[in-house]
Amino acid sequence: MFIQTEATPNPATLKFLPGKEVLLEGTADFRDAESARSASPLAGRLFDIPGVTGVFFGYDFITVSKDGPDWQHLKPAILGSIMEHFMSGAPVMAGQEVGGGGHHDDENEFFDKADAEIVVTIKELLDTRVRPAVAQDGGDITFRGYENGTVFLHMKGACAGCPSSTATLKHGIQNLLRHFVPEVQQVEQVS
Repeated sequence: MFIQTEATPNPATLKFLPGKEVLLEGTADFRDAESARSASPLAGRLFDIPGVTGVFFGYDFITVSKDGPDWQHLKPAILGSIMEHFMSGAPVMAGQEVGGGGHHDDENEFFDKADAEIVVTIKELLDTRVRPAVAQDGGDITFRGYENGTVFLHMKGACAGCPSSTATLKHGIQNLLRHFVPEVQQVEQVS
């Protein structure tokens, strides 16, 4: 098994491409060892490596965030853990039918029913124009809400805590949404 790695715009995050599907649907974002261990054998294994602070699963990639040690010391341990996991045949997510958490995000959305059409357009633009681009960088951005001309988005994976995420939000996404949806005035990040 050959696992490729790619740098992301976030220096504290590295993207790992195992050459096979990681999550068929949605994404999964883990920010602490406890939630990781209960939801995913692979994420739990990665959090066992000292210095790992975040694990994110996309369709065909794993993004790992770190604090402390440089990648030279962490990378071999992460590669080993990913390889061991896939060789073991264990599922990526515990209770694989969960669907990776992509659909559970909908429960936390907020917007006025009168704005439903605007929200549908915003989500379509995010799914077709924004999410494929940020997935290239090892992250994901999901819709959280819309209120009084402000779109609220949640950044995950490499996008969370990335130095250039504010520029991505303010210049890239905000300009795109304003162009196609005149009602949108600004974009804000929520956690």
